[in-house]
Amino acid sequence: MLRISQLKLPVEHTQDQLRKKLIKTLRIREDELLDFQIRKQSLDARRKPELFYVYVIDFHVKNEKAILRRMKNKIQQIEEKPYHIPESGGIPLKARPTVVGSGPAGLFCAYLLALSGMSPLVLERGGTVHERKKDVDLFWKNGVLDPDSNVQFGEGGAGTFSDGKLNTLVKDPAGRNRFVLETFVKFGAPEEILYQQKPHIGTDILIGVVESMRKRIIELGGEFRFHSKVTDILKEEQAVVINGSEKILTGPLILAIGHSARDTFEMLYRRGLPMETKSFAVGVRVEHSQKLIDRSQYGREDRGDLPAASYKLTEKLENGRGVYTFCMCPGGWVVNASSEEGLLAVNGMSYHDRDGENANSAVIVTVSPEDYGTDGPLSGVSFQRDLERKAWQEGQGKVPVQRFADFRADRISESFGSVRPNIKGEYAFGNLRHIFPSEISASIQEGICAMDRKIHGFADDDALLSGVESRTSSPVRIVRNEEFVSAIPWIYPCGEGAGYAGGITSAAMDGMKVAEAVIRKYTAAKE
Repeated sequence: MLRISQLKLPVEHTQDQLRKKLIKTLRIREDELLDFQIRKQSLDARRKPELFYVYVIDFHVKNEKAILRRMKNKIQQIEEKPYHIPESGGIPLKARPTVVGSGPAGLFCAYLLALSGMSPLVLERGGTVHERKKDVDLFWKNGVLDPDSNVQFGEGGAGTFSDGKLNTLVKDPAGRNRFVLETFVKFGAPEEILYQQKPHIGTDILIGVVESMRKRIIELGGEFRFHSKVTDILKEEQAVVINGSEKILTGPLILAIGHSARDTFEMLYRRGLPMETKSFAVGVRVEHSQKLIDRSQYGREDRGDLPAASYKLTEKLENGRGVYTFCMCPGGWVVNASSEEGLLAVNGMSYHDRDGENANSAVIVTVSPEDYGTDGPLSGVSFQRDLERKAWQEGQGKVPVQRFADFRADRISESFGSVRPNIKGEYAFGNLRHIFPSEISASIQEGICAMDRKIHGFADDDALLSGVESRTSSPVRIVRNEEFVSAIPWIYPCGEGAGYAGGITSAAMDGMKVAEAVIRKYTAAKE
């Protein structure tokens, strides 16, 4: 197979025009092109409003050697190296592996274990993805929270109710990233995620993908138990306790518990599992008109067939803090993402079409043990809870919102301006400055004003803030060695909750790495 890069066409082009561009660039006849596929598509907006798609194309042609010689500086020969699950090890399993959590890390770990014949048991504290959606919709409607089935907990993990971004910065020579994307497509995601520069699925499609993955794992011999919360571990017996009563003996125990499993962190800490604090980030959600973002990024307000525009902004402040945007949701929604009574957190979510009126993203400030203390590895959890308690109080249980002009003036808003909230869940006016330490509030304000230099209107008076964005990543790291094993030799910390990933794809890839470690060590044959 051959590969060519830097094929550029106007964004309004057709598939046939792309094919003709390829043929013309290669200087071949039409019948010489056997087939081609898009490997990567990215947007070139340097000459906006004149916009182009730039492609990397893989193709087969007749007489490849001759064309390769003729165009050796423009094309290259490639050899696909598909991902391979490792061979099983030699230690017989005394009991099947148990995966705690069915977010992307847990799902992909269980999928590989099932493909290797290890019949994993998946324990999930929440319900199935469809049960969970009903619980979440009910919470957004009437504020009645189920602490085990919400935006954070349940089948699919926290990523199910997010923008569904699938890009990652993780280096990937083993092909895990491609395997993750291909697996999503296999179970119902659109094929374009395989080549888009910034692929995303969206909550509406991700729900079906998650369900299909679960069904396939069961077909391969796995088992799922929902409403099954791990409430204790028994080190000497190599067992877990479910819902405070049922004991289950386990083989390797994979902890893919998610970044919000605070009660589980506390239990593991009491049981002597080593963990440490880590830096994370907190801040607010900011909403703008999607048309404003489109105009800034595309040079035109009417984007036509282009996707809703996105952005990623970072600023380094004079006080030494970094302020940056996170989990940007084009055409998306701000959602009440709470998981504990009397505490309130927000996140961003998009459907696949990203057709909402507003764009939103988190504007967040990095915090470290210097901000929240070093009173044990769970001090970051306490800091998060304190912010979320203040957010709940500021909105009296509803998402507190505030115009940016009023945030700067340290006063509660009295009315909305040009930006009306796109929020899932009830909301009320509040003063977000009351939530944060003064330096964090000042950094958020300074950061938004600085970002206005890159996107004019970002610091508009009517830009709408909501809070608190506190679940950007896990506040703890469960210590593991190079074999992915904790100090308790049958426990494998995994994914975002354990502090080793950030986002759907990197969490899925970490789940794969842990599954590989288990597969290399054990064999499915039991004694």
